[in-house]
Amino acid sequence: MTRTMATIGTKWKPIIIYTIGLKSQRFGLIHAKMGLISKKILTEQLKELEEDGIILRNAFKEMPPRVEYTLTDKGLELLPILNMLTEWNARHHQGDTPKSSKE
Repeated sequence: MTRTMATIGTKWKPIIIYTIGLKSQRFGLIHAKMGLISKKILTEQLKELEEDGIILRNAFKEMPPRVEYTLTDKGLELLPILNMLTEWNARHHQGDTPKSSKE
């Protein structure tokens, strides 16, 4: 459990994985879907997820440059777990607003 939490246990990584899902996603689309994350933090988190083998970064040699992110097989294995967490949240926290991490 300790290694797992070190890999995906930050505030943003599970949300990034869930957001990428089954499709290739460009940085701007991931950022737009997530909303509250800064571009700097998103970049750092994507880099760490790539280093951990959870996502694959595919840079296309085009002008302007294009980069897409997809889940690796290792990352895809996390989707059912994240879906179960989403379902659990829906059952137990209907109508609740998430508490700020500063509270």
